[in-house]
Amino acid sequence: MRTRSTTLVLTVAMALGLSACAGSAAQKNGAASADGMIAQLTFPSEADAAVGGLVNYNPNSPKPLTGTWLYEPLIVRNSLTCEETPWLAEKATWEGGEKLTLDIRQGVKWSDGTPFTAKDVAFTFNLMKQYPAFDKAGVWNDTFGAPATSVTAEGNKVVFVFSGNAAPKYDGIISTKMLPEHVYSKVGDPTKYVDKAPVSTGPFKVASYNGRQLVLERRADYWQADKIKVQKLVLEGQYDAAQAALKLRSGQLDAYFGEIPNPKKTFVDSDPKNNHFYYAPNGMTVLTGNDEKPPFSDAKFREAISYAMNKEEMSLKATYGVMKPASQTGLKLPSMESLLPEEYAGKDTVVPFDVAKANQLLDAAGYKKGADGKRTNPDGSPLAVNFSVQAGWIDYQAIADVVVKGLNDAGVDAKVTASAPDSIDGQKKTGDFQLLLEYLHGGCELAKNLGDKLSSKRIPTKTDIFPNVQRFKDPAVDAAVSQLAAQTDKEAQKKYLAPLVETMMTEYPVTSLIYAPARILYRTDKAVGWPSEEDPYANPQDDKLLWMTHLTAPK
Repeated sequence: MRTRSTTLVLTVAMALGLSACAGSAAQKNGAASADGMIAQLTFPSEADAAVGGLVNYNPNSPKPLTGTWLYEPLIVRNSLTCEETPWLAEKATWEGGEKLTLDIRQGVKWSDGTPFTAKDVAFTFNLMKQYPAFDKAGVWNDTFGAPATSVTAEGNKVVFVFSGNAAPKYDGIISTKMLPEHVYSKVGDPTKYVDKAPVSTGPFKVASYNGRQLVLERRADYWQADKIKVQKLVLEGQYDAAQAALKLRSGQLDAYFGEIPNPKKTFVDSDPKNNHFYYAPNGMTVLTGNDEKPPFSDAKFREAISYAMNKEEMSLKATYGVMKPASQTGLKLPSMESLLPEEYAGKDTVVPFDVAKANQLLDAAGYKKGADGKRTNPDGSPLAVNFSVQAGWIDYQAIADVVVKGLNDAGVDAKVTASAPDSIDGQKKTGDFQLLLEYLHGGCELAKNLGDKLSSKRIPTKTDIFPNVQRFKDPAVDAAVSQLAAQTDKEAQKKYLAPLVETMMTEYPVTSLIYAPARILYRTDKAVGWPSEEDPYANPQDDKLLWMTHLTAPK
């Protein structure tokens, strides 16, 4: 959950009277036909203002004009539920963790009419060997598992052979955008190529670009064209919260993926029939102490203060009550409920707000209160906690205020120090901090997400920030992470995930606070079928290709 300081200007309210007229015009522009087709949808530009009209559709470029609608991955994995939807690959099969076979979909054509084949897939991954900077999936290096020894096309199959276990590379492999061999074999370094005439497998092709507005049109020969009902997709503009709210309410935007403070009041309430939002739990904000230094080196202290955290108030102040308190397991619940160990299945795993219990546990752990109501360390020395928070990150600052109030109510002398984000990053690298807020990624590769957060091999260095910012160390946990990383079977993953969940629930290496969102605000006057809390079939920000196949005109 990342929110820089924003202010909704008064012009939002002043412009509401124009919404109905502008909305009517937009409705006409995007009017639907009887067969469910949608004439046009408009989204914000995917390219930031720094692009300045430069034309580049290379999906490996730092700033392509669109990284979503042209080039496609092999499999779409819903990061909320971890369910997989076959895409350019119809099937993925592991043999141990050392061999992966992908069955490539037949009948797919590149946008220039050339057949898409397994050779294109093998070419894409072998290009990574030739140009290591292109190897974001880590196929040919030892990042998250053993490197590959070969990637070959055999008929309609692509076979990856690794020198050892490579199971954690799976997400990176299946999400890689495929490149056409007959184009990219002639361009040299794929990370430097300026792709002005994209040849891709996706549902749209470029109709026009005038330096600020990119217009994409539906491909009638797309391999699943029957599922694409949007005839024209317009991408234009970079909007702050106030601008986006205005354009959404007037119908000039059909969806927006950034932060708009208080979305219910700002957007939904003006037209509850057509205006909606879905802030899916994408991960969680966690309270992170330095576990190498007192008092956070004491698991009993970490447990005690976890009960002083008023998560409901954090949610209200940081997200207007949208995001729910997070499970202490480190898993996104309820979407990952099937992964819970038996002892926690069906139970409430959110640590409740209970200052009385926090006081009781602190007393029992030897952190005694003095006459002034302030606690001391077990050795009698003063106990004081400095909470480092990124200046300008209003959601973090709101959460920090609630954290500090809870600590002080429990007798722990605490204060907030706001510092530049770069300064906080420096503290993470050096370990020169007591307490801060962190993000725990909630993706499906649990060995890379929850495992990385707990592995002593993933402690930051003086030059790099790795996930174990709190510097938690436990050889048994390291062994469990290694075992989890070696598994390709979901039931086996559950077995080795259990020790990590148990560690979160009993050792409190970090304290889960509230879920962090993947956002979408959308209108249903032109299109229905968007992902929602009632139907969370896709991550609204990450799985756009998937939800595009669900959109249809309202009846």
